[in-house]
Amino acid sequence: MAAYQWVPRMRDYTSEKEQEACVRETTDYHPLKPMTVTVTESKAKKTGGKAETEFVDPLSSSLDGTDPLSMFAAEHVVTDPLSMAPKRDRAESGSKAKPGKKSSLDESFEPWSTKKANILSKYTTSERLSITTSFLSPSDREKVAVKTQVQTTMTDKVKNRLEQLDDFEEGSVKEMLNLSQQDYVNRIEELNQALISAWEQDQRVKALKIAIQCSKLLVDISVIQFYPSKFVLITDILDTFGHLVYERIRQKSAYFPPGSKVPQMLPEDFTPDQVPGSAKETCRNWFYKIASIRELIPRLYVETAILRCYSFLTSGEYSQALLRLSNMMRGIGDPLVAVYARTYLCRVGILVAPEVHDHVTINLYDFLTTYKQLQSDSVQNILAVQQMEMAQYLHLYTPALDWILQCVAHRASEDTMTEVLEHCKKQCNSALLLNSVMSAFKPDYIASRALKFVDIIRDCEEAGFPKHELYASLGANMVLADPPEEQRLQTLNEVWKIVMKLKNPANYISCAEVWIEYPCKHFTKREVNTILGDIIKHMVPDRAFEDFYPQLQSIVTKVLSHMHDFAVLFSMDKFLPFIDMFQKESIKVEVCKTVMETFTRVQQDTTSDPVIMNALMFICKTMHDSVNALTLEDEKKAISNLICGFIRRISFGRDFEQQLSFYVEARATFSNLEPVLIELVQRVNQLSMETHKVVKGNHSRKTAAFVRACAAYSFITIPSINNIFSQLNLYLVSGQVALVNGALTQGDAFMKAAIGLLPEVPRTILVDGKVRSTEPLLAEYINNFVSNLLVVPDNPDQGVLYLIRGLLNVLQNYTWEDNSDAKVRSYLSVTCVLSAMSQESYLYHVNKVDSNDRLYGGDPKFLNEVQQIANTLITEVLEHLKHLQQQEALRRQSALALEFFTKMVVHGDVGSGKMGSLAVNLWNLAQKHGYGDTKVMVRTLEHLKKKGTQTNGKEYAELAAKLPLQSRT
Repeated sequence: MAAYQWVPRMRDYTSEKEQEACVRETTDYHPLKPMTVTVTESKAKKTGGKAETEFVDPLSSSLDGTDPLSMFAAEHVVTDPLSMAPKRDRAESGSKAKPGKKSSLDESFEPWSTKKANILSKYTTSERLSITTSFLSPSDREKVAVKTQVQTTMTDKVKNRLEQLDDFEEGSVKEMLNLSQQDYVNRIEELNQALISAWEQDQRVKALKIAIQCSKLLVDISVIQFYPSKFVLITDILDTFGHLVYERIRQKSAYFPPGSKVPQMLPEDFTPDQVPGSAKETCRNWFYKIASIRELIPRLYVETAILRCYSFLTSGEYSQALLRLSNMMRGIGDPLVAVYARTYLCRVGILVAPEVHDHVTINLYDFLTTYKQLQSDSVQNILAVQQMEMAQYLHLYTPALDWILQCVAHRASEDTMTEVLEHCKKQCNSALLLNSVMSAFKPDYIASRALKFVDIIRDCEEAGFPKHELYASLGANMVLADPPEEQRLQTLNEVWKIVMKLKNPANYISCAEVWIEYPCKHFTKREVNTILGDIIKHMVPDRAFEDFYPQLQSIVTKVLSHMHDFAVLFSMDKFLPFIDMFQKESIKVEVCKTVMETFTRVQQDTTSDPVIMNALMFICKTMHDSVNALTLEDEKKAISNLICGFIRRISFGRDFEQQLSFYVEARATFSNLEPVLIELVQRVNQLSMETHKVVKGNHSRKTAAFVRACAAYSFITIPSINNIFSQLNLYLVSGQVALVNGALTQGDAFMKAAIGLLPEVPRTILVDGKVRSTEPLLAEYINNFVSNLLVVPDNPDQGVLYLIRGLLNVLQNYTWEDNSDAKVRSYLSVTCVLSAMSQESYLYHVNKVDSNDRLYGGDPKFLNEVQQIANTLITEVLEHLKHLQQQEALRRQSALALEFFTKMVVHGDVGSGKMGSLAVNLWNLAQKHGYGDTKVMVRTLEHLKKKGTQTNGKEYAELAAKLPLQSRT
């Protein structure tokens, strides 16, 4: 092995470049030019009698111009996943108006389904509840089992129904007491399941009885604060009942088309003329049964639940039925029970007959007429017994009134709102109703009468409903729609005169949170600053701000959403004191993150404004100082990214010294975040390159001193970074920057520091929670590092190739993994660089830096040193190959031998006797035990033969002739 010596191939890089250059062809086509979509009329599908034009683009040509997903959708009926939900969830959708009608609900109409969750979460109780029913007793299940037997004759069926009626006499009704709210909800769910089960078992009477008894539960107001939630739960059951009845009659309406024996259901847009007489009779029977219910409230609710069934009888019945039911509502005595009954009627009515509106207005005006009942002695007695304040009681009406007024306001004109306001003012002038009016009608209508609403709010009767909520509702409309320009300032002044006098912090902040957007949209920083100062004035006493952090956060977010000029924002003397009110560290950090996220998103240009810089430095320091040992990595990463975004947007233009001073200050301020330190080193390196660009590579004494100061900054900062690979890469990049700028001493120091750090590289690191070997990363880094050493000149005080010698010493002493070839692969990389160093002129140079080719000028002593190092390395490689004789190592031996061979062909002189012999031996070793990569070896051999045909390629042809290619058998 020792007889082999490395002989580098002498290369003419210029001629090689010309020889290997690709043939260029002129073309007008650009692969990234915009795609042209053509319209073809040649293929038109008939869908509903109409021709559809297809749009064909190049990407769909392989599919004959068709999209497979579109084809699937066209050939199959797509089922909405929600339609597979339980029947209870389908009840509401089942009562919707038929598709295709002209007057359907638009997107602005908020459906009941979105309101239910809010009602259930808001109106809760800790009181004990009771439920009265005959369908939850254990004995009832036994009765159900008996009644599910198959009836074979009509007599048996009639007899069975009579027995059911006997079973459900009033005496069988039981009351379940002392139920918690969750128990009560569970019992209601059981009733819903009992109704569905009874229906599926053909027990229609029982299903009707369940619906009736559920309706009776809505008479009970013994736990009045829970009533809105109870209404939601019970009406869900009624919706289920109405859906079951409707589908039952629709099934009975199936008919046989002419010439077909398969029954078909009625279409969605059927007319009463298409309904068979038997189905109409069944429908009438249902209405007759419900009409015979003795008690008013169950009769109203159950008939409303099956209101959609009128579509089987006549097309004009909805209007009359809704008016009749509306008039019947006047018989309900309790105002809370009455208003929710009206809500259910309006809810069903707007779905089954959205074009009918008369009943909605009647229900609203009837409520206004009976509004005085809310102040009656009977209501006062109920509130006294249940220990409820009038304000809490009035809030129970809000969901009902909001829904009724939403139905009134749907597609209504401004005249309708004016009419409603006149009725309100004349009959009750209630703050409760005015709040619902402002929530229901379009914000444009409210904003156009901004001052009028201010006057109405001032003059309305508070009567337990706080006016500050009215001002908050008015503010919400002012934000969504712009009032007339001449009213804007006066509106703000009139409202804020009232709001600033509110003593209760909760009432005050509820208004301020809404109104802060108004001056941001329409006025200058002066008005916004004044309101922020007023908020501070109200929140600081008794540390009230501690109870309202969410509202204060919302205010900051709203200010930032409108004010994107941070010079203006931070020039307000109340903004940073406002931020200081967030005393809880976690909340304050979230607010600071919100500010920085907005800044990095909207601030596209760099800035050197001292106001912005100082304010954001304070905010970033707050985030940085919150980081500790317990902070999650994701949180550290998020904060680091925001601070890095701030650093990138600070620029002093050509004042590079000021820029460096900023980076020095940033390093001192953000020393605990590694990503920020990495960013700072990179920014300083960029600063050096900008200096190089400005002086066009010709440094003066001043600029040379400046780039050396930048190098010193990086050299001091890099050791404070814990991630060792980040350190290594920064040392390398910083060394490159120093060389480009002619700072040879500093560049040399960076390279030595990188080499000195290599022994500290651990064998494993944690990546995304998994332990990974560092050898692939280390090998890649070494390849990159040694390629840079080609241009680094030797230090006269250190000896020839002292950097490469130092690197090899480190590689020799490094603890590599067992069964690893990484060390010898690194030796091969160094050997390639040594071959490049043996050339008369190197492949690449750094401008104005004399590399070793110019320093030594081909000195034999220098070349001899290179030769000795290369010989030592190939000896190490060959010794390593010799030791890979075990069966489990033969595959590694083959791969390493082939890699050594390819590097020798590229960088060695295979024309010399010993090098050629070594190459043949390596080739044979690669395929000796059958582990050689045949495809790679075939391509390599073809490459050699091709090079052998070129000028001065004789040695490659001779080598190729000596290389056998064994086939696997």
